[in-house]
Amino acid sequence: MSQYKAVNWNTPENDYVGMFWEQNIRQFWIDTEYIPSKDIDSWKSLSPEMQECYMKALSGLTLLDTLQSHTGMPKLLDHISGLQSKAVLSFMCMMEAIHAKSYSTIFTTVASTSQINDVFDWVQNNKFLQFKATTIDKQYRVLDKNKVTNEELFLALGSSVLLETFLFYSGFFIPLWLAGQGQMVASADIIKKIVADESIHGVFVGLLAQEVYKKLKDPEASKRKLLAIMDELYENELKYTDEVYTDVGLTADVKDYIRYNGNKAMMNLGFEPVYEVKDVNSIVLNGLSVETTQHDFFSKKSTNYEKATAVTHLHDDDFEPDLSLPV
Repeated sequence: MSQYKAVNWNTPENDYVGMFWEQNIRQFWIDTEYIPSKDIDSWKSLSPEMQECYMKALSGLTLLDTLQSHTGMPKLLDHISGLQSKAVLSFMCMMEAIHAKSYSTIFTTVASTSQINDVFDWVQNNKFLQFKATTIDKQYRVLDKNKVTNEELFLALGSSVLLETFLFYSGFFIPLWLAGQGQMVASADIIKKIVADESIHGVFVGLLAQEVYKKLKDPEASKRKLLAIMDELYENELKYTDEVYTDVGLTADVKDYIRYNGNKAMMNLGFEPVYEVKDVNSIVLNGLSVETTQHDFFSKKSTNYEKATAVTHLHDDDFEPDLSLPV
């Protein structure tokens, strides 16, 4: 009979897993805490080309988050031995599902049902998006085998880092760029929460990948395989960017942002940067700022606006003086 272990948080697996658990808990949020309906007037002021770019970018993000929550994280955690690390990956998996739902929360607020259906049909038929998903999913599906080599696990973990830290950012660019100019700010508060999550996900999975990398018989050969995957994804990402951003004149800035985040992915894996990068668009950095944009004084988890969850309605008699009290 097999002997099953219970996770024992009193004895840390390593010097970082507890910190990542706590940080994930501190960052926990759900989409219904935010009010993207504040962006309706801003949405109406955007050009049709900008609206289309925005919806395509966010629908592409939805596909990647769906892949990560339904396939990526579940398969990775099945091959990680540490029970505490499995717990962290499970929490991250749940957050990926919340991310995927959050884009629909924004869509439902600003777009019609037919527009939403059309953009999801576009996702399903877009060859560049499907190439991204297929390339990453291929590395995850290798983990379906009963016996997985350290190299296969490293490539799956590395591919997850590429997804979290590299491939998402062509989609994040447009909502951050608009927010940096004071447009679609309420919806961008959701995007900022997603970016914060993806950042910590990439770092944590990168650390797991580094542990596996140390066990490889020929680490340089495995690194070359991962870089070959990255090269394919990068060339595809440039073409995807051309399709989504050409009509709004932002392709050059988006490509710089992609390279910038590609280098961050390499750093998460413990490798040197691979791209030469110009300065990232300052408007995007402004949009990514966590400085207060709008807030109430009941917010618990961020400086940005969150919908109050405990609401007490006032009535006329609430303002009547209590005559029983001493004057």
